[in-house]
Amino acid sequence: MGDQPYGVDPDVVGTIADEIKEVRSLGVEVVIVIGGGNIFRGVAGSARGMDRATADYVGMLATIMNSLALQDAFDKRDVTTWVLSALEIKELAEPYIRRRAIRHLEKDRIVIFAAGTGNPYFTTDTAASLRAMEIGADVILKGTKVDGVYDRDPMKEEGAKRYDKVSFIDVLKDGLKVMDSTAISLCMDNKLPIIVFNIKETGNIKRIVTGEKVGTLVS
Repeated sequence: MGDQPYGVDPDVVGTIADEIKEVRSLGVEVVIVIGGGNIFRGVAGSARGMDRATADYVGMLATIMNSLALQDAFDKRDVTTWVLSALEIKELAEPYIRRRAIRHLEKDRIVIFAAGTGNPYFTTDTAASLRAMEIGADVILKGTKVDGVYDRDPMKEEGAKRYDKVSFIDVLKDGLKVMDSTAISLCMDNKLPIIVFNIKETGNIKRIVTGEKVGTLVS
């Protein structure tokens, strides 16, 4: 959403598309899971009185909107991209089928997974962990607005300590704000590392995939 209070900023979407296109040109297979918090957060809706399941479904629809916006940016850059949705919405996206996602990757396409897992009470963090394991990903790159994992919220508290590396167990034990506990547990059980980094800093995605130390490694 950039500096807007909500919604989609085409300039921000375009910048992300440019970065991922450059990374893809290196021969790296890329799949993307997008949240919907810039439009609607299910947890926030639930806290204000909505039924939790209904609120989560509205949040899933927000992720589809974001996925289509990013796909449009890729189209303008001549990058073949397919949106696969966990909710059936065939006029806009293919239904998620694991083998189909793998075939798209084999054909040098970027794949965007929309609508989370398709189930309420599960976050897009959990969806990212699940999809990453289903397609055999090497790593999850968690793009955020801060430059790694901290012991406290660096946006609110001075003197917050940033970790270069941290274990899954310590993330769970200390309640560190990386991903939700279900997502962390999935990654821990399947030995899938996570790199948390600032997506607002141009070039960070390429730096990570070419081996530079950026952000925090959770493993």
